[in-house]
Amino acid sequence: MNSPQPMNLRRSVFRALLDLLVTLLLWVYFLAGTLILPFYGMAHLFSNDREATFQGMNSRFYRGFFRLVQWLIPGLSLRIGADVRTLRSTVIVSNHLSYLDPILFLSIFDRQKTIVRSDFFHYPIFGWVLKTAGYLPSSANGDLFSTLMIKRVEDMDRYLSTGGNLFIFPEGTRSRDGRLHPFSRGAFRIAARCRAPLGVVRITNTHRLFPPDRFLFHTGIREPVTIELLALLHPEWDAPDFSLNDLIARVQALYDERERQERERDFAEAGGPDGKPPAEGAGTP
Repeated sequence: MNSPQPMNLRRSVFRALLDLLVTLLLWVYFLAGTLILPFYGMAHLFSNDREATFQGMNSRFYRGFFRLVQWLIPGLSLRIGADVRTLRSTVIVSNHLSYLDPILFLSIFDRQKTIVRSDFFHYPIFGWVLKTAGYLPSSANGDLFSTLMIKRVEDMDRYLSTGGNLFIFPEGTRSRDGRLHPFSRGAFRIAARCRAPLGVVRITNTHRLFPPDRFLFHTGIREPVTIELLALLHPEWDAPDFSLNDLIARVQALYDERERQERERDFAEAGGPDGKPPAEGAGTP
């Protein structure tokens, strides 16, 4: 009888090679993106609204990227809620699992802004695209981009009123363990300043497709990558008893409740009694 070990080894080698091949092809797509730079130059010269035009070009580029991802990884299911796609004039907050998260949002919305690490603005050409598209540098602590950050925030209410979206990851960085981490207040302060609706969005499994601290895409992914709208909030910003801390706690509670529902569903599918997970700390009789 043949040992399963050589078979498992061959499968592991094949999967590793496939991961490498797919990753290289996706990087080729990014490198090929330099071929469209002349179109950005033409848009800069002739467009009446450079910011909106650059945002639209960015969105189409990353839309093509995710079409290629799905073509190269046929087992990947990408599910984006229809209510997410129709968001407009909204400050969107989301959990953050992978480098793929921001470019996934770019691919969804034709009009979008977000906060980008300020050192990216130093890169030749790439920094020019970021600035022209109206993205916000992350640092406002006296560096070269402080004035730009302040100007972008001051102009945000006008931008949102024209149908654009601002998406922000209030955790500030990717979660390494998939769990939600404490939120910073910046996104909520911008929403409060603009009196804007607040879209609470949840991403799942992008960290399984492109894990943190790993160069290769995972072509063996079986879990669907999803983006769902947990709630579209219209806070009473001017109410006397309005509290930013209460709003942040409310948003975090939405994520906690959704994760609890998923745990119960997974436990029920695994055949747990009454479809409910065991209480924390409960032992095995």
